[in-house]
Amino acid sequence: MSVQEKGNLSVNSENILPIIKKWLYSDTDIFMRELISNGTDAISKLKKLIDLGEAKNVPADETYRIDIILNKEDKTIKFIDNGIGMTAEEIKEYINQIAFSGASAFVEKYNDKIGKDNDIIGHFGLGFYSAFMVAETVTIDTLSYKEGATPCKWKSDGGVEFEISESDRITRGTEITLHIAEGEEDFLEEFKLRSIIRKYCGFMPVDIFFDNGEPAPVNDDDEIEVEEEKPINDSTPLWLKKPNECTDNEYKDFYRTLFNDFNEPLFWIHLNMDYPFNLKGILYFPKLNHELESIEGEVKLYNNQVFIADNVKEVLPEFLLLLKGAIDCPDLPLNVSRSFLQNDREVSKMSSYIIKKVADKLNSIFKSDREQFNSYWEDISPFIKYGCIKDESFYKKVSGSILFKDLNQEYLTLEEYLEKTKDTTKDKIYYVTNEQQQAQYIKMFKDNGMNAVILTTNLDNPFVTYLENYETDRKISFSRIDAEITESMKNETEVNEDDKKSLEEIFKNALGLENLKIQIEELKTANIPAIILLSEEERRMQEMMKMFGNNPSMAGMFNGGQETLLLNKNNSLINMLLENKDNEDKNENIKLVCQQIYDLAMLSHKPLTADTMNEFMERSYKVFEKLM
Repeated sequence: MSVQEKGNLSVNSENILPIIKKWLYSDTDIFMRELISNGTDAISKLKKLIDLGEAKNVPADETYRIDIILNKEDKTIKFIDNGIGMTAEEIKEYINQIAFSGASAFVEKYNDKIGKDNDIIGHFGLGFYSAFMVAETVTIDTLSYKEGATPCKWKSDGGVEFEISESDRITRGTEITLHIAEGEEDFLEEFKLRSIIRKYCGFMPVDIFFDNGEPAPVNDDDEIEVEEEKPINDSTPLWLKKPNECTDNEYKDFYRTLFNDFNEPLFWIHLNMDYPFNLKGILYFPKLNHELESIEGEVKLYNNQVFIADNVKEVLPEFLLLLKGAIDCPDLPLNVSRSFLQNDREVSKMSSYIIKKVADKLNSIFKSDREQFNSYWEDISPFIKYGCIKDESFYKKVSGSILFKDLNQEYLTLEEYLEKTKDTTKDKIYYVTNEQQQAQYIKMFKDNGMNAVILTTNLDNPFVTYLENYETDRKISFSRIDAEITESMKNETEVNEDDKKSLEEIFKNALGLENLKIQIEELKTANIPAIILLSEEERRMQEMMKMFGNNPSMAGMFNGGQETLLLNKNNSLINMLLENKDNEDKNENIKLVCQQIYDLAMLSHKPLTADTMNEFMERSYKVFEKLM
């Protein structure tokens, strides 16, 4: 067949193909998405023309599809659609003029008929030329839907030259053939192609069929086994349905399909918005760990059912990326490569909308099924607390649904907790960071009719600071359970000054700690000889120092915290030490007991160092020997 025309591609930038290959797309495999998307666009355009009465020769009951055919031997991949097709003139306009968008011209022509809510993606041009990222030669064989159209073939070797000739194609649509370049042969592997299609095109609105080019299997009777042809994608993902049309099992099955995760999500939020922008999707709350460093959420972003990227921070704030799910928004302002969001006020509005929907869902469960919400709390609290710290608007929306677990294992809101403790601690909230280690303090609190909340994760520290700073009107404050002794824990009896001085001298001499801070009180609880206290302010200073890696250059910024040894004058062992302070025969035993009391008190406060623990164990054996 004779060549009808040769010429140079009309480019808008010099050497644009190398630019496409190196800079326009971050992933080489994106060419699959672009070419399949173009096929989808071609079908979408044809459907629109049929609706407008502009394509009367196309059957109304036409079945649309896209076929991907791999031929490993010929080193080719074919992309075939039965969409609108192109004439030679349209090829010159849409393909030869790189960066010209066929959809732009289409929408402009039919704008008055299509209206505002058109769903044409349309990126012929740069999207098509992504094929040259992996192909040395690309051909287009196409036949337009138009009456009497002549089929034509376009061919380019990836430079700036092309040739157009007549074709013998008899079916409407377009067939694009990629002759894979040397060094890109991994794209001829069936598993890789299937994975790419599922990743980018798993929910395209047109059925996609994959053919590996191998002959069908033959049974024992030499008859070809015909298997039912199944598309590789799901053209009607669950997010397109209305929430009231979806069952719990459908939501769970979709979650498993999307993430290959067989752990059931706790619950989900179905986003379904048509105005002022079009946004649909499903966000799942998986079970979260308490340490955010190990949490990896995954929210997939789609544009007209075409996968764009995972975890796009322009659409979703950082804390929502702890969730899993899919969001499809045809109104996203993508640039020419469909890969990056342009700065747009609409994107910010979408983000605000999603935050509101998530907050509404949490508040809805809290109000309608408090018991269920309580059961979720340990799993979702890291997400909620992190979200509050990161986004003040989110805190404002969910503040009334934030829970605290108290010493009685009850889940209470801040208001409920303050109401229950108003007669004992007023606006001060005591908290526990380790129930086992701080068991002695917990018992003291319970014995004295006091309560505290349990905050055991690294995230709780910045969270309580956030609450203190935000809830300034109420002047609430948080203190760890070992920060101080309240008046309600003490007897009214005052310890005389001589006894105080004597006990201070006994312990400082026994421990060899001249600068040790010692406090003597008569506690209502008699069976505890001593406890360690560290003020909340000093503790936070210590924790801030840890954040700086105990850097000596930062030490000047902080005074540094020092624990206080509180001795209980109401304890018999403490009084025995006081009674025997002048008995020289008891000196060794007094020293041993003081050291043991101090280490036991410290054990309830924080872990001992390895050396201190060894000394404590050896000393314990000496105590046993003396007892025997």
